[in-house]
Amino acid sequence: MEVTIIIATFILATVTLLPLWRNPHWVVRSMDFPRMQLAIAAALMILAQITFLNYSGYQAWLLLGVAIACLIWQLWWILPYTALWRVEVKPTTNPAPDRALRILTANVLTPNRQADVLVNLVNQHSPDILVTLESDQWWQDQLDKLETDMPYSIKCPLDNLYGMHVYSRLPLEDIETSFLVEQDIPSMHAQVRLRSGDVVRIHFLHPAPPSPSENPESAERDAELVIVAKSVTESDQPVVVTGDLNDVAWSSTTRLFRKLSGLLDPRVGRGMFNTFHAKYPCFRWPLDHLFHSEHFTVSSIKRLPYFGSDHFPLLTELSFNPVQKSNQDGLDTDEDEEDWAKSISKEEKVGAKDVPTPGE
Repeated sequence: MEVTIIIATFILATVTLLPLWRNPHWVVRSMDFPRMQLAIAAALMILAQITFLNYSGYQAWLLLGVAIACLIWQLWWILPYTALWRVEVKPTTNPAPDRALRILTANVLTPNRQADVLVNLVNQHSPDILVTLESDQWWQDQLDKLETDMPYSIKCPLDNLYGMHVYSRLPLEDIETSFLVEQDIPSMHAQVRLRSGDVVRIHFLHPAPPSPSENPESAERDAELVIVAKSVTESDQPVVVTGDLNDVAWSSTTRLFRKLSGLLDPRVGRGMFNTFHAKYPCFRWPLDHLFHSEHFTVSSIKRLPYFGSDHFPLLTELSFNPVQKSNQDGLDTDEDEEDWAKSISKEEKVGAKDVPTPGE
């Protein structure tokens, strides 16, 4: 048993330390994802060590110290996404319907044929904007029935799992569909005009994940996040960025995006809102995101029911409330992270100037 515990502790320490290496290989970057599972594993390891090890020598204490350090490190990343943390975005206290922005983000899973369930969810929750990822021509044909109530749209049906559609009740202006880093991976950029007349710059993203079957490295995904973040931080406009970023909320690269952009995460202090994988409760993490500038407070955020996809939909309602701007703080970047961001975009030969800037 002692040998088993030694080996298991070594493995736990390895997978805990691996994400500290900024190597973009998928094996390294994938270790950002299961931090909750690794925290549970570290807690179980501590229990096993206390139960089975002999503490008359230093070796057992060393193993226990390693497991405790692993647990603390994993909790440092995930605790902000629990109710134990102070909220990053203020709750809306005086909701004004004409300043509300309600967005439903849904990765539909291209082979999924339960479009009617998603349409029913849209009809039930009445989002101002629906953005779908992985939607092909078949999905477009099913979702076009929403155009009676959501007459503004952006459409890019693709068969490569990266199609994207936006349907909106609110006017969309200065629309552009771009392929920022990879020629077959679209992103959408527009302005949305609220009922109050206020205009919000909005970006819809779905970069490819690091995986052995798609991109062996995260370089392309990271570059898209970096250049959008750089583009956003140079703007004084109210901004929303949403989509399936194929990255977890607590990863170093998502934190880099938040630091560079200055955008806020309404989940901080409220919950994880794990949207993937819908079919495997033990292996879930937050892949679908919505970030926004300090101009907004949050009225609600919730995960909606299963509709046949491997993702749950995410419904977020914001309130345009610029008077709260000075009372909400995100994350600050440092020189090392700025250099890291520059190296990421340089590697892919892209920059903030490649990102459309609606309204500017």
